Amino acid sequence: MQAFILAHYDWFKALHLISVISWMAGLLYLPRLFVYHADADKGSELSETLKIMERKLLRFIMNPAMVATWAFGACLLWANWNVFGTQGWLHVKLTMVVLLTGFHHALAKWRKKFVKDENVKTAKFFRRVNEIPTLLMIIIVIMVIVKPF
Repeated sequence: MQAFILAHYDWFKALHLISVISWMAGLLYLPRLFVYHADADKGSELSETLKIMERKLLRFIMNPAMVATWAFGACLLWANWNVFGTQGWLHVKLTMVVLLTGFHHALAKWRKKFVKDENVKTAKFFRRVNEIPTLLMIIIVIMVIVKPF
């Protein structure tokens, strides 16, 4: 399997990057939907429409993209562990990816609160948390491109 991954390394890297971009789009968009949802009246047409949009975004884009990101990334890492295993930048990057995954799960939890009309968080809260994936992405990109250590 390792030989197959190395022989098709650019394909695995491209699929990993496509998955990351799709996942990041959802991580940036879902909190923005929550901003609008937090201001919508419970049971209103807008609230019900946002519930549908949030569910579809999470289930059909974000969840598969997150799984694909992890799967293709794990393949790349496994195939090159002897090269990357001891590099500090990779450990920082992986830590940020774990934090992004935790953020993803927090979004899923908050979505469930909206579904039950039990959300108590404000639009201002969701505006602020909307910055978290951007900050983590910046760190990840710097680690991968610059490799500062």
